[in-house]
Amino acid sequence: MLSALIAFAGLGAAWAPPAQAENPTCKLRFNLAGWSAFYKTYSGSGTVSCSNGQSMAVKISAKGGGLSFGKSRIDNGVGEFAGVRSISDVLGSYATAEAHAGAVKSSKAQVMTKGEVSLALAGKGEGWDLGVAFGKFTISQ
Repeated sequence: MLSALIAFAGLGAAWAPPAQAENPTCKLRFNLAGWSAFYKTYSGSGTVSCSNGQSMAVKISAKGGGLSFGKSRIDNGVGEFAGVRSISDVLGSYATAEAHAGAVKSSKAQVMTKGEVSLALAGKGEGWDLGVAFGKFTISQ
């Protein structure tokens, strides 16, 4: 009996729960264009790809309001997500707030959140814009 308990205890010591998979890192590559005149509306498309091999084509829209005027386009923008456990976590609406000014060739960087998931965007484009705006940035399939 004692030898059976020792053998059982030895099996328990050798067994360990499986390691938790590390959260994937996910990136967004996108193009976006639109305008604002008090109301802001931009739309575009992109691809989300993650370090675990998952990827998906996405649609992007940004809508909001404020004291904002302009028309611009971002080509080959990039974004990096934090707090993602699965590629589906990137879908949904992110809260945004921004102050912006640009003319002809301009750059833009912005960080936004959706619960525990955050997204940092950066891009270069063309157009002009000036103002302060609040709204949402939505990623959908």
